[in-house]
Amino acid sequence: MPHLTYRYLSPALQKHTQAEILLPDPSLPGPFNVMFLLHGLSDDQSIWMRRTSIERYVDGLPLIVVMPDGGRGWYTDAEQGYAYLQAIGAELPDYLEKTFPTNGPWCVSGLSMGGYGAFKIALRFPERFQSAASHSGALQMGHWPPNREDEFNREMERIFGPSPEGGPNDLYALSTGIEGRLLPKMRFDCGTDDFLLDANRDFHRHLAEHGIDHEYEEFPGSHEWGYWDRHVQEGLLFHRRNLDF
Repeated sequence: MPHLTYRYLSPALQKHTQAEILLPDPSLPGPFNVMFLLHGLSDDQSIWMRRTSIERYVDGLPLIVVMPDGGRGWYTDAEQGYAYLQAIGAELPDYLEKTFPTNGPWCVSGLSMGGYGAFKIALRFPERFQSAASHSGALQMGHWPPNREDEFNREMERIFGPSPEGGPNDLYALSTGIEGRLLPKMRFDCGTDDFLLDANRDFHRHLAEHGIDHEYEEFPGSHEWGYWDRHVQEGLLFHRRNLDF
């Protein structure tokens, strides 16, 4: 498959940034659906290509796969910092539509921080991202307040603010507050030995209590690449069913 590094100036981030992109085989006619694939907190845009077989899993599909650099920004317009939600959820899609023969709607997947980001982007931009999959997602972020007791939580407070619950970064509020708007299809999974298992179970209960259609599964495994390499394939199948590609 054609693979390129897409470098561009992001006004939202006030810097040049980049995304890794897999393009469909040149023999396939466009336009193409698009899947964003989001990385976790400690990684960058290259990690999905380096640690999984994502290129092999999408080979032959009429799909553009976009892996942007999300920094440590939680795909969020930070209280104190940069506008990663605007940069990746709105700005980058606009650039891509002007560069490649794209078709809508789009889908988004991610792991850990990127699992939170996948649901966040789809819930904030449901007209474009109509299918979202989270693997081992940190789905509690923006809902459970930082405790301010260590540097990580002080970093999270700079991004989400001191009292994020119910605000624009809270998946619980976003998933129940879309009245009269399109709600994206959502699927998420988590390993039974993952430290984020309780957060995923809690969000599953929240969606079920509010009658929100979704898929949730638990599998053996922990917070590691062997798990994500296996289950990103199920997320891809979920998107294919929803978007019919």
